[in-house]
Amino acid sequence: MSDNNPSILDRVGLDRSAATRLVAEALEGADDGELYLEYSQVEGLGYDNGRLKSANFDTNQGFGLRAVAGEAAGYAHSAEISESAIRRAGEAVSAVTRGYSGSYAAPPPGTNRRLYTDENPIGSPTFAAKVSLLEQIDAYARAKDPRVQQVSASVGGAWKVVEILRPDGTFVRDVRPMVRLAVAVVVGENGRQETGSHALGGREGFERILTEENWRHSVDEALRQALVNLSAIPTPAGTFDVVLGPGYPGVLLHEAVGHGLEGDFNRKKQSAFAGLMGQRVAAPGVTVVDDGTLPDRRGSITFDDEGTPSQYNTLIEDGILVGYMQDRQNARLMGLKPTGNGRRQSYSSIPMPRMTNTYMLAGQQDPAEIIASVKDGIYAVAFSGGQVDITNGKFVFGCTEAYRIENGKIGPALKGAMLIGSGPESLKRISMIGNDLQLDQGVGNCGKSGQWVPVGVGQPTLRIDALTVGGTASR
Repeated sequence: MSDNNPSILDRVGLDRSAATRLVAEALEGADDGELYLEYSQVEGLGYDNGRLKSANFDTNQGFGLRAVAGEAAGYAHSAEISESAIRRAGEAVSAVTRGYSGSYAAPPPGTNRRLYTDENPIGSPTFAAKVSLLEQIDAYARAKDPRVQQVSASVGGAWKVVEILRPDGTFVRDVRPMVRLAVAVVVGENGRQETGSHALGGREGFERILTEENWRHSVDEALRQALVNLSAIPTPAGTFDVVLGPGYPGVLLHEAVGHGLEGDFNRKKQSAFAGLMGQRVAAPGVTVVDDGTLPDRRGSITFDDEGTPSQYNTLIEDGILVGYMQDRQNARLMGLKPTGNGRRQSYSSIPMPRMTNTYMLAGQQDPAEIIASVKDGIYAVAFSGGQVDITNGKFVFGCTEAYRIENGKIGPALKGAMLIGSGPESLKRISMIGNDLQLDQGVGNCGKSGQWVPVGVGQPTLRIDALTVGGTASR
């Protein structure tokens, strides 16, 4: 590591061998555990209604110390990184091992792969240049169409260093950059207002997303979506064959299926997929993977927050359930191997099984052929989010952009479309899979047990037969 980016322990003047001894003392008799160290810088600028509305810069650091004993875990954290603070944390977490004598697990395997350099994206371009860019975005959007009534734009960056130290001295370090540009436009006509939005991001510097071509594209897409919604008609309610567009619609797969394939839910028998390993859970041709190794993607990490290298994990293969996403604790309790999915929001959070970039692989069919096959259906292009019950997979998702399909052709835009169904059942009703796999634009976050982590989603165009659509119009 360079002198400009010293280790977190070096930043606070803490000797690594001394820290190792403290961790070893705290984890005596435990099955697993680690000292997790974090240093981060975050910058965000928001421009709204013709002026800079918010600007912030924050530097944060801290550690979390964990001791695992069977199904229990002791966890303590502090913003102060010092020998005394780690010692106090050790006294707290060692309570979980009193009367318990575990066998400490071997460290995760090493890796020579490194997804990111030490470069910090926050300082380039300068703060003044970012403000100027937001002003340009606002002016460009307002000049595009007289129906534009409001423009909101934001740009943000983060730079996080993660280090993990185990009692045997194993030490790993990951640098995780993150950038994002988001644009939202409100248009109005004849007393009606509608909104459109578009965003770009990823684990990289600002060079790509802040090019004139890309920020103009974000504005154009936000405006296009808003104008589409301005002419949208009420959605008919009923049962329809539904075509999901490629890319971000994979968020439905993420929520309705992905969470159900996380190890803790299956170990505790709380998932609709519990006990179904090796059985058919989806239509033939459906293959779902979770891949944390893709360069620059929002969910990608060199190793997870326990030190396990990220992996390409196949979850469903040709419709058969073949794997779960695991952290170290749940993998050990289930007699399986960790998959590099032990993630946490920050040093104040305990790790748990979480997705990275979860997507469905492409099929063989042309997207135009899929749309042409639907006589009376819905084409869903973008979602605003939804609700999912992990225990049974039932979901409700709202569409921000959707269209009626009539006799194999895309018809009028729809307003207020809601997709309602069951994740496991929907997987079995996939009848056509496109050859146009796309990943999302790099802006997704995932919530679980009060923790939020960056993730990626993706899929090709899909046809799902007989899905319930909620709306306000009669069919």
